Amino acid sequence: QVQPVESGGGLVQTGGSLRLSCAASASNFNLYVMCWYRQAQGSQRELVAHITPRGGTNYADLVKGRFTISRDSAENTSYLQMNSLKPDDTAVYYCSARQRISGADYWGQGTQVTVSS
Repeated sequence: QVQPVESGGGLVQTGGSLRLSCAASASNFNLYVMCWYRQAQGSQRELVAHITPRGGTNYADLVKGRFTISRDSAENTSYLQMNSLKPDDTAVYYCSARQRISGADYWGQGTQVTVSS
């Protein structure tokens, strides 16, 4: 079983940057699609970006050009580089590891990102 652990959240001003990390304790990291979601207060959880084991990426329209997802198989870690942050990016950011064959999702506990205006 995989247990993702997020880190890197915090408070940043508009226009600033943060890098989130997701360490996944997995015996075979390359079996998992790594995803980043976010949930703002009072809103539903939404997919921000995902990256396949081969490095294929996809982004929500709201973050294209500002966020970059990556993964390091040697470290069993996924990253979300967030630039040009806006107050609307304020949310709890969650990492999930999706097993490619079973489709099972394993979630982290979330990390708070707050962007001040």
